[in-house]
Amino acid sequence: MTRDTRDKIVDLESLARTLTRHRSEGKKIAHCHGVFDLLHIGHLRHFSEARKLGDVLVVTVTPDRFVNKGPHRPAFTQELRAEMVAALDCVDYVAINRWPTAVEVIELIRPDFYLKGPDYSDAKKDYSGGINLEERAVHNVGGRLVITSDVTFSSSNLLNQYFSVFPPEVRDYLRDLKLRRSSAEVISYLEGLRELRVLVVGDAIIDEYQYCEAIGKSSKEPTLVVRHLSTEKFAGGSLAIANHAANFVDEVGLVAFIGARPADEEFVHKKLCSNIKPRLLYRDRSPTVLKRRFVESYFSTKLFEVYELEDRALNQSENRQLCDTLLEEMRKYDVVIVSDFGHGMMSRESIELICNEAGFAAVNVQSNAGNLGYHTITKYKRANYVCLTEAEVKLEARDRQVDLKQTMLDVAQRMTPQTICVTRGKTGCICYSEESGFTEAPALAGQVVDRIGAGDAFFAITALCVARQVPNEVTALVGNAVGAQAVAIVGNRTPVQRLVLYKHIESILK
Repeated sequence: MTRDTRDKIVDLESLARTLTRHRSEGKKIAHCHGVFDLLHIGHLRHFSEARKLGDVLVVTVTPDRFVNKGPHRPAFTQELRAEMVAALDCVDYVAINRWPTAVEVIELIRPDFYLKGPDYSDAKKDYSGGINLEERAVHNVGGRLVITSDVTFSSSNLLNQYFSVFPPEVRDYLRDLKLRRSSAEVISYLEGLRELRVLVVGDAIIDEYQYCEAIGKSSKEPTLVVRHLSTEKFAGGSLAIANHAANFVDEVGLVAFIGARPADEEFVHKKLCSNIKPRLLYRDRSPTVLKRRFVESYFSTKLFEVYELEDRALNQSENRQLCDTLLEEMRKYDVVIVSDFGHGMMSRESIELICNEAGFAAVNVQSNAGNLGYHTITKYKRANYVCLTEAEVKLEARDRQVDLKQTMLDVAQRMTPQTICVTRGKTGCICYSEESGFTEAPALAGQVVDRIGAGDAFFAITALCVARQVPNEVTALVGNAVGAQAVAIVGNRTPVQRLVLYKHIESILK
């Protein structure tokens, strides 16, 4: 980096002081803000228009953590993006923003002109509403929003075409899909989910991560010794599914069992999104299901797990309470999402009730260390949507070498779902419906931080899509995009965000 370029890159506070001096000299300040992940002719002409309006041109760059274009973006770090912009002669100062939008930085530097590209000429296409907030902010400081009108290029399109991080089969899939589906169409389907009323039923799980540092082997036993560093708790199981759904629909209900400890109930209420209405039931002399994972912090490697649970069947009183609650709640909702982890909550009577009374039932029966071998989807006689992993389908067939598609057909014949979807990890997913046949879609994940909870996120959002009769190839794309975001998050630290998903879809379909 040359000295001139280095001198142009400043922190926000220094920038504000410098611009105050320029303003006192009667100079006009022009301000551009964006990601600028790959500089192109569109950016250069955008900056050139801005420079003609102002005596001083300031560019602020979106920080890496707020670049919501999918787990594979940004392609260049914030420091490199700032350096590329600063190398342009027409740019006077560059700073890296600290916030998700430019609102706060506009209030700090008080530009006379705030410039956005032609993509923002129609504010309705900005689902985040950020452009409206930024326009209000620039008006409040006495400035003016200007939309430039020169040639439009897309960094995402250029990166997808010439610098794609995806393997050839994913590039081919996205190229073919773009011929049939636009990002605007996919997002319109997702916007159509908002009015669904959704009830989530299933085991409430507290996921606890005990972060450790490996010390070495015990001197007396062949045992790994670790030092405890910190603890983090997440809302898992049906709680996580409800949170995912709550970011895409306005009204979510929840029926789940928890233990009798007041701290657990307080934790659950604290972790649920504000638009979730929980009906929490209590199991006698049983804890809330807790799955404690010991994680080596440097590599984020899980060492082992400890479950705290009482997976006995419900007693007569608990079962009656569950069935009465389900009967009351299901009448209020369009979609019932059942997340059955096999830890004792779902009784034969409650399963039968859901199969018979739910208007639209989406079911996931999960195999895990606590139920492996006897917990399968055929406990449910009917479902409108079935979502399983490949291993769970093979468990249903009792055959590791089984033909996957044939087993999906067998399940579909017994349960007559509208759609059945099987997740296949790094291979992606495969969906089947009688109307569309089989639809396969590759995985879209970039960096995999943690796979815990990714299947729940996939299930939650694809269930909504199937309930809204979204085409299977769109449902598969959305599910894999959701999965890609989920594996980039530690556990269920945050649910998948609607606007982040929109940005991701726009990015990969450009």
